Amino acid sequence: MTTKIIYFTVHGKLERAEFRADCSAADVKDLFRAAAEVGPHHILKMYNPSGSVVNISPRLEANSTESCYRLEVVASDLQSVSVSPQLDNMEYRLHHLESKVLEDVGKSPDIICELKSQVESFKRKLESVKNLSWMGLFKEDGHQQLSAFPPKPKRPQTSEQEERQQVRMRFLNMSSLQVTEEVREHLKTPIFDNWQWEEAEMLVLLQVMFTDLDFLTAFHIELHVLQNFLFQVYCNYNNIPFHNFQHCFCVTQMMYGLIWLADLRNKLGRIDLFIMLTSALCHDLDHPGYNNVYQINAQTDLALRYNDISPLENHHCAVAFGILSKPESNILKNMTSEQYKYIRGGMIKCILATDMARHNEILNKFKMIQPVFNFTNKDHKEVLMKIMVKVSDISNEARPMAVAEPWLDCLLQEFFNQSDTEKLKGLPVTPFMDRDKVCRPSSQTNFIRFVLLPLVTELTEMFPCLEQHILEPVRRALEYYSDMERATEEEEQEEGGPKP
Repeated sequence: MTTKIIYFTVHGKLERAEFRADCSAADVKDLFRAAAEVGPHHILKMYNPSGSVVNISPRLEANSTESCYRLEVVASDLQSVSVSPQLDNMEYRLHHLESKVLEDVGKSPDIICELKSQVESFKRKLESVKNLSWMGLFKEDGHQQLSAFPPKPKRPQTSEQEERQQVRMRFLNMSSLQVTEEVREHLKTPIFDNWQWEEAEMLVLLQVMFTDLDFLTAFHIELHVLQNFLFQVYCNYNNIPFHNFQHCFCVTQMMYGLIWLADLRNKLGRIDLFIMLTSALCHDLDHPGYNNVYQINAQTDLALRYNDISPLENHHCAVAFGILSKPESNILKNMTSEQYKYIRGGMIKCILATDMARHNEILNKFKMIQPVFNFTNKDHKEVLMKIMVKVSDISNEARPMAVAEPWLDCLLQEFFNQSDTEKLKGLPVTPFMDRDKVCRPSSQTNFIRFVLLPLVTELTEMFPCLEQHILEPVRRALEYYSDMERATEEEEQEEGGPKP
């Protein structure tokens, strides 16, 4: 396996890094963090000789000492940032007050708990502003702006419910901030980097998507109801490696980007756009981390409830409409009965379409209607909406490699968890999930070549403008993993000697 040699300067010194082409993005970043002598929560930026920012990833181009990169530590570990003495003093006084109340009453009143939470939230906000103004997402022009920063490490002593309430409070505190035009435009593109945002910020960005598509005005959705709905969606995604809230955000963001890139606002009705975006948001609600094959083979409650027919997708729909059945989170409550019926039917069809067992059926139907596609034809439009949700769901490889590769690691982790459980329970082992048989690059080449590429190729036939944004990145990803697969095979042959 060939290695890359990267020359760069950090802290004014010339350094040299060497790594293999199949190294993960996380390993490469750790390598440069070690060179900069910083911890895992520091943020680094790499600049090329012309001063442009480049991704720190395995795709960094090899160079020489004459054309070395410049590595900078642009944000310190959030844990070690000091805040103003006034805020420290306020926090001390609050703790002192709480101690006195505990002595007199025996428990902390709700108002003190709320004040403590607000002080903690404000400290986090100060830290993010102080350390991340370099991103240009927070501008000192008299307006508050939304900044981006990596999630803080979760504190082990905090319960899941407490963590969710902290996310809710941060979300509501930030929801009134003005999101910069730069972020709004970036949000409409497939190159958006989800790894730069924490959960509360993703909720704010989801709110931006609903407001910028004018859904609140069109469907008389109250802002606080939308916020409750988004928060309940967040709460109903599980903390599993892949099918989690961050995946839900990525799928929704890709759908949002496709709506803008393909100019669907001028081709479909706003109610259809609402169905697609909301379906993307809800498409994996309460995913347990084990696929339909496992559900059926293990005869789980879900498989029994839905008679082995798309048990997960049916469950995702049921959870979505469970959230929508509560008045405080029902974003459909001010719609007419006809609108509600249309949206419910559309969401069910779109979410059920994400069952990969139906992939060929839906793709072949789309191929058939492609030459005669008519946006006024209800059946044609329905198939297109399913295709849009499907593309968004499996679109990671259309993103920059530095964004996509960590998702592959998450997916394989979830796959391996399932195959390990299947082995323990004596169930049939899903071949593409077996850690003893799966080769990382070949798993991707097969998926891209036989599933993703045909899908995006057909969509690009209808919307040629998507070629550079979706199709070309997918082709490059296939080439990248094909090269890696060949290199792996050659290395194995060299290690094993000539085959008989």
